[in-house]
Amino acid sequence: MYSVDVLKPAEPVTDMRALDPKRYGVIVSCGSRRGLLLPDLEGIDTAEEQVAIARRKAGIGPDEPVQLQRFEVVRYY
Repeated sequence: MYSVDVLKPAEPVTDMRALDPKRYGVIVSCGSRRGLLLPDLEGIDTAEEQVAIARRKAGIGPDEPVQLQRFEVVRYY
């Protein structure tokens, strides 16, 4: 079975409490480095885990400042 995820436009987030890894995907940015993680992934239960994984994907260290964005996904099966 195949599925297609269509990402809705991203919106800036200034507070981690505005993230919900079950509902929103996340984009982290630091300069030209960006990492994206889709929502509702198995084993990711907190926004902190979600952001940490997106940081690693982008090569952004845990102490580097980042800009956060969130987005919703429409999944078609």
